[in-house]
Amino acid sequence: MTFRAPVSDILFSMTELGAIERGIARGLYPDLADGATGAVLAEAGRVAEDLLLPLDRIGDRTGVSLRGGVVSTTPGWPAAYQAWRAGGWNGVVGPIEHGGLGLPTLLNAGCLEIWSSANAAFALGALLTVGAVEAIRSHGSDALRALYLPRLVSGEWTGTMNLTEPQAGSDLGALRTRAEPAGDGTYRITGQKIYITYGDHDMTSNIVHLVLARLPDAPAGTRGISLFLVPKFMPDRDGNPGVRNDVFCAGLEHKLGMHASPTCTMVFGDAGGATGWLVGAENKGLACMFTMMNNARLAVGLQGVAAAERATQQAIAFAKTRRQGRGTTGSASEASAIVEHPDVARMLLTMKAETAAARAICHLTAAALDGAARGLDDGERRRSADRAALLTPVAKAYSTDVGIEVASLGLQVHGGMGYVEDTGAAQILRDVRIAAIYEGTNGIQAIDLATRKLQLAGGTVVAAEIADMRARVTTVRESNVEGLGAMAERLGEAVDALEQATAFMLARPASEISETLLGATNYLRVFGIARGGTALASLALAAADGRPAPAGTVVVARFYAEQISPAAQALAVAIVQGGRALEGAKQLWPEG
Repeated sequence: MTFRAPVSDILFSMTELGAIERGIARGLYPDLADGATGAVLAEAGRVAEDLLLPLDRIGDRTGVSLRGGVVSTTPGWPAAYQAWRAGGWNGVVGPIEHGGLGLPTLLNAGCLEIWSSANAAFALGALLTVGAVEAIRSHGSDALRALYLPRLVSGEWTGTMNLTEPQAGSDLGALRTRAEPAGDGTYRITGQKIYITYGDHDMTSNIVHLVLARLPDAPAGTRGISLFLVPKFMPDRDGNPGVRNDVFCAGLEHKLGMHASPTCTMVFGDAGGATGWLVGAENKGLACMFTMMNNARLAVGLQGVAAAERATQQAIAFAKTRRQGRGTTGSASEASAIVEHPDVARMLLTMKAETAAARAICHLTAAALDGAARGLDDGERRRSADRAALLTPVAKAYSTDVGIEVASLGLQVHGGMGYVEDTGAAQILRDVRIAAIYEGTNGIQAIDLATRKLQLAGGTVVAAEIADMRARVTTVRESNVEGLGAMAERLGEAVDALEQATAFMLARPASEISETLLGATNYLRVFGIARGGTALASLALAAADGRPAPAGTVVVARFYAEQISPAAQALAVAIVQGGRALEGAKQLWPEG
């Protein structure tokens, strides 16, 4: 399988949409002056192509194993992890005071996309460690920060997120894991967690679990959840892994994809209770964990972009060499490369355009997160935080939906050969399918957007986002650039559809919540289409203005506007006029 890190595509999107150069000029990113952004991305690409990509197929075919209570990863993975860690990659966004580089989330987004394209299962572990660092840094005690952050930031140890239980999937209010005070400032954790990514492995000397559990007198539901730090090995007085804690992997899941990523059933307290430390306040654990989850949701969105990029590159390479039938521009005497068939070209351009749109949304989200953390004043930080909150569910859900759709199209371009594992097209689809499920299903992201995020600041946050989209459409309409076709008209209609659907959602009373919930997924798609399309339009104008853009930027943006964005209008009709379509549905699944 071929893959080349799309450094120029990522850098162009970061520059024009994430405004990374303007951030450097304003002093937000002082460490990225003099071309450092491009240099970091290029080196991340080299690591992806030379170190991670060769292990991808091996990991898929070999997987992981559990023998005698010990989890072993694919041969070669521990050494690769240590090489990756030695390069300082685990600390790209890590806090400087704990050994990290303190670079922007936006730059790390580019690195994470590249690594996830080359080897999604490998990059997944690092994604969770970055989230654990953020949760401990934001909510941990001074003692926990001093002991654990330097080791997590450096990648000496890795972190996990322990939420899900057998009886409580997305409903965290139903979790039963218990935490009993031990009288010495620690707690004894007992219970079981499932689907724990990298819950156990052999790549580091210690693993730091962040575990949701209930105290004895905790209120019911999500209001009674606390967060605890539970190490695999208890650190000794020098901070080195010492006695084994009472937490073990009891089983590994056999999955559709991500075979090289150990997905564990974790058992706490078989010998009396795992020792843990409270992170944050009692019964406020969900808010603490959301610090980690929100970080991870953008990262999972980037997994979708990464899969889409990998699938697109492979499909284009295949379509240029596979000969079959007669295309519209080829020779009449010999079979044409299938790229010359209009329907194949349609699939390839759809893949290219949707990948670019999803990347754009993720970069807008990452830039907003950086603004929230690095803004020059309180007002800028607050506005950026609100925008990041609005865009995060879209970045996660739209981008992972795109990843699945594009990977499926990539398999289709390969024809029957795509359905055969040897081409690798199937693996991309198998690996990315989980991205729409974990870190909050895409349906939950849509509900969060429709019922909570639209209400931010009385609806002014979403209004500002729509105004930004309209301004971009106006700029296209008023430009004299050739080759834009009906871009302004189609994107204007998509923004109209979003505004109509937004007004409908905001006007729904509590008594009509079912209409809001029914329309939520379609609403998030409309939002993604309008936001992604208008962002690509800005990239097209920048390319036409002579900026250093990837080849075909205008073609991709026009295709998205004319072939993909019209779906927004139909979806808006379904939202506004189809709110009662579930009436009578229960007869399809009668009781008993």
